[in-house]
Amino acid sequence: MHGEKQVAKLKISMGCCDYDRTRALFDGRVQVEGCEVIPVNIEPEEAFHRAFSFQEFDVSELSISSHTMMTSRGEARYVGIPAFVSRLFRHSGIYIRTDRGIARPKDLAGKTIGLPEYQITANVWIRGILQDDFGLAPSSVHWRRGGVEEPGRLERAPIRLPSDIDLQQVADGKTLSGMLEAGELDGVISARAPSCFERGAPNVARLFPDYRAVEEDYFRRTRIFPTMHIIGIRRELAEQHPWLPVSLFKAFLEARRHSLYELGQIGHLFVSLPWGVSEFHKAKELMGEDYWSYGLEENRHVLETFTRYHHEQGLSARKVAPEELFAASVQDLTKI
Repeated sequence: MHGEKQVAKLKISMGCCDYDRTRALFDGRVQVEGCEVIPVNIEPEEAFHRAFSFQEFDVSELSISSHTMMTSRGEARYVGIPAFVSRLFRHSGIYIRTDRGIARPKDLAGKTIGLPEYQITANVWIRGILQDDFGLAPSSVHWRRGGVEEPGRLERAPIRLPSDIDLQQVADGKTLSGMLEAGELDGVISARAPSCFERGAPNVARLFPDYRAVEEDYFRRTRIFPTMHIIGIRRELAEQHPWLPVSLFKAFLEARRHSLYELGQIGHLFVSLPWGVSEFHKAKELMGEDYWSYGLEENRHVLETFTRYHHEQGLSARKVAPEELFAASVQDLTKI
């Protein structure tokens, strides 16, 4: 009506990947209560770098590993919400030279393995699984850090590792993919597949070629679907607006609901896969209806395992309790 005052909304920037489960926040189908959101679609690595180095975004996709590390030190600049926008089994992320006598995980002992950053969440999971399930201690491997495809990559946040960990930076101008192809590394662990593997370079393969079967067996045994990324809110913003974490969490839950609805539609396919709906039902049969769960309690067993790995690997100054990673308000939502 004429003369009525418009209530100003809180304007917030959001740096996040445009996944199917976040898309409704990008295209406006889902609004954040009380907010005008300026979404920026960026790759996760860029979001992490800009968040941990410069705190550029009010709301940002975050690496669980770096957030855990900073939380353990009392230096976290972001407050987390348990919207796990990225989760992935990681047995697929171990690439090896086939001419180095590596037939099983324990054969990695004594080998020289490249990684883009020691602290990235995927590599924490990989090292933890290799130790828990196959008896391979991280200290038994020679680790070499560098960019997978571009030289010069460093840790996004400073790390302090145990003295028995051999971690060295690769030479200037070198990439992990190039070194793996040239035989200068025995293997690489990475969230992204090295381009030499994707090109079919000789003597480069996955440690677990049938990784899906291995990962399904891992889930049946552990009930763990590894969590990779969460959403964070700049701490001073969350303190200034204590209602914001719950409003954001509700919006991410609603955006995920849209994506899961679309995955199940067989009358017209939202996803460009001929049997995508069948795959959706297979995932639910194996993992349960809420297989891509959000929320702390729903994922406590996963987070307890991850924070244990993180501390055992020397990345956390202490063992972090999962509830420390998230705003208290999102751990106790209203029930009607």
